[in-house]
Amino acid sequence: MPYVDLFTDAAAMRRIFVSLGLAQEHEEVHALPLTGGVSSGIYRVDLRSGSYCVKQALPRLKVAKDWRVPVDRVFSEIDYLRTVSAIVPGRVPHVVGQDEATKSFVMEFFGPELRNWKAQLLAGAVDAEIATQVGDVLGRIHSATADRADIARRFATDDNFFALRLEPYLVENSRVHTELADMLLRLVTRTAQTRRVLVHGDVSPKNILIGPEGPVLIDAECAWFGDPAFDVAFCLNHFFLKAAHMPEHAEALMRCVSMMTRAYLEHVNWEPHSQLDARVASLLPGLTLARIDGKSPVEYLDAPARDAARSLAITLLHQQPRTVEEIAIAWGQALKS
Repeated sequence: MPYVDLFTDAAAMRRIFVSLGLAQEHEEVHALPLTGGVSSGIYRVDLRSGSYCVKQALPRLKVAKDWRVPVDRVFSEIDYLRTVSAIVPGRVPHVVGQDEATKSFVMEFFGPELRNWKAQLLAGAVDAEIATQVGDVLGRIHSATADRADIARRFATDDNFFALRLEPYLVENSRVHTELADMLLRLVTRTAQTRRVLVHGDVSPKNILIGPEGPVLIDAECAWFGDPAFDVAFCLNHFFLKAAHMPEHAEALMRCVSMMTRAYLEHVNWEPHSQLDARVASLLPGLTLARIDGKSPVEYLDAPARDAARSLAITLLHQQPRTVEEIAIAWGQALKS
């Protein structure tokens, strides 16, 4: 079946809401495109029955480099949201319904009472308590799904995870930095072969909303049964990148690193803490480099900050630190010099 773009097909959008019983047969359905993601079309729909958010997977991501991923990944995201909702209620959006024909789903719409964490951090509102809460939620999800054969079968999405995360981040950087290719590709192989927990795959501040009851994780289309170190490193990496952008907040951001890691590790009971910590530490400089020279670079670093972060990431890749604390110390020292 050919791909149907909900942005241009109003009839398809209307059919979804009528079929789900959310709109009356003759009720008008107006969709307002929302900004934010590069991998999906996201829309707000206001009806007599309430306000909803519609998400549709895009076949080609909205970035400068060519980046294509199968649209069936949307069903893994739906499964992730429903699975995690049972583990940590209220910490992910509620899925109202799905539409297989358009590779889309309808979920609850969050109003202004939930604020985007990335926006808060970039505004200088750095709160380590939020980092603690995120570490706690992530740890609970990983602990509840660790080594579960049923979860492993449902989220055997290795190809999607490679296309969405390993190839555009680490493999792409092995092409850009050929002298680091062996190290980066070893990280790819190890991560791809480590299957322990249900991984979100995109735990970054832009995908975390902060509400009265705590953090809410969104955008789980990279969901995969794999290496928990990836989720932890992916989130921690953003504290280091923002420290490069806002050195005046570096101390508070390093506290976020410490507090999130501590809260997360309290739930780790499937492997020794030292082993997991070492994998997180080895991934971090590779992911930092990936957000500078990969297919999805962060947009807020100016040229001097980009150069400094790139240089430190390359140094750390060579040094191969064994703990997250070593990474944080290195960043603290670099930002003071």
